[in-house]
Amino acid sequence: MVWRKKKNISENIEPTQNGKNSLIVLKDLDKVYHTDAGDFPALLNVDLEIGSGEFVSVIGKSGSGKTTLINMLTGIDQPSSGEIFVGGVAIHNLNEGEMAAWRGRNMGVVFQFFQLLPTLSVFQNVMIPMDFCNMFTPAERRERAMHLLELVDIAEHAHKLPSRLSGGQQQRAAIARALANDPPIICTDEPTGNLDSKTAGQIFDLFQQLVKDGKTILMVTHDDDLAKQASRTVIIADGEIVNEYFANAFPTLSHELMLKATKKLLPMSYAAGEPIILQGSEADRFYIVSKGEVEVYLNRPDAQEVLVDTLGPGQYFGEIALLNGGARSAMVRASINSPIEVLTFDKKDFTELLGDSSEMMEEIKRSVNIRGQKLAKAAKK
Repeated sequence: MVWRKKKNISENIEPTQNGKNSLIVLKDLDKVYHTDAGDFPALLNVDLEIGSGEFVSVIGKSGSGKTTLINMLTGIDQPSSGEIFVGGVAIHNLNEGEMAAWRGRNMGVVFQFFQLLPTLSVFQNVMIPMDFCNMFTPAERRERAMHLLELVDIAEHAHKLPSRLSGGQQQRAAIARALANDPPIICTDEPTGNLDSKTAGQIFDLFQQLVKDGKTILMVTHDDDLAKQASRTVIIADGEIVNEYFANAFPTLSHELMLKATKKLLPMSYAAGEPIILQGSEADRFYIVSKGEVEVYLNRPDAQEVLVDTLGPGQYFGEIALLNGGARSAMVRASINSPIEVLTFDKKDFTELLGDSSEMMEEIKRSVNIRGQKLAKAAKK
């Protein structure tokens, strides 16, 4: 079936102002709630970019700011400061009516507690977004509603009220409604939180298929195992985004320690082929690759240079001499193919972080042992 959808804003997506082809861009986003007990900062200094076709999970403890982030992105709530661009559209500048119309055409929202209208049938609930945004012809809307209910495997319940359906069936109906206008973006808040494990797995499989079909999905979840199955995970702690490269490098750390490290990371850039660490030099910094690749070389006494390892985003280097003391045991330089970016913190911060986390200490010791063996092997070649 070919649906003659009326054109939506997201069909004109252009590269964002920073030159990257990101579908979603959040810049310096803050959200502060003013209460009788005082101001409560729910989001602080949030910078986030999401590319078209990504499946991104958002995790964090209760109260960390996950739902607030979704509410900002979907326009359900407005930021206190900062900017939100979706497909080049500055949605933070839209008024309530403009936002409702834009959201209806460009973004499907799956709420934690479904929010199906109780007095309308499942079929009618799916029809509402198409009617509201005047998408498709009237005949196509009816055909599409049934098609979507078939897609989520509840077509036989089309004319029942939501109260007649199980939690899993209501969630499927909510997903069908979110897909009604064929939006490029799906935002979901705890989509499997009220479901049994089997139904949750089926819902997640459906999301993965939607991503294969070209959708961009942002999924808030409390389930770490489910989050890991997405193509990318964003961690929020105390309203702030944890650096994802640090989180990838040390996934066993608490979110609080990840955030502490994030605040101390310093970004640095190197040209293609430029040295980062010189063999024999003093150990002063720890590095995590955030873009591109670095190459680790051993300069042997016979003046022969041996490639020991190649490291990419989320991998780290510089830990051996920092942990064991002494001079650097190898040279590290940017790949000759392209410039690279790293995140780094100094010896003092590195030592302090190891003291805060026995898990990180064990990971670093394990890495030092493995890389020491690689260096010893390379020295014998």
